[in-house]
Amino acid sequence: MLVRLLELPDISEKENQLGTENIVFRRPIPPEKSFVCDWVMEHFGQYWKNETESAFSHLPVNCFIAQKDNEILGFACFESTAKNFFGPTGTVESMRGKGIGKVLLVKSLLALKEMGYAYAIIGGIGPADFYKNTVNATLIEGSEISIYQNLIRKKP
Repeated sequence: MLVRLLELPDISEKENQLGTENIVFRRPIPPEKSFVCDWVMEHFGQYWKNETESAFSHLPVNCFIAQKDNEILGFACFESTAKNFFGPTGTVESMRGKGIGKVLLVKSLLALKEMGYAYAIIGGIGPADFYKNTVNATLIEGSEISIYQNLIRKKP
């Protein structure tokens, strides 16, 4: 999917609302790499863990997390697998529907905008309606064949 970065929604109200529940959004720092990557592995698997590790090869880290106290609730990476790509991203199942994913998405897209991009690519999409409704993302015609097409898969 393609996202125009010049017209992103204002998430400040949602972020402030979640802040009243002590949910903080921030970029993790290198000393937290193993904790963040292990959490991603536990909740979303090896492929996303690998992409998250790649996000830690940049400073500042190309990832945002949502946390409450010492617990990670969600994450979003960008430019970790390919230039100008958003993802992977996920929120722990028990916290879905609160707007955490929206805040993580928009914060990541704003970071891509600050890097100089006018558009961003969301590759390997799952919930297309979420992206369409949240940031007005549009499907890229012919994108079924992607950078993930020859991905080495674990044998069953």
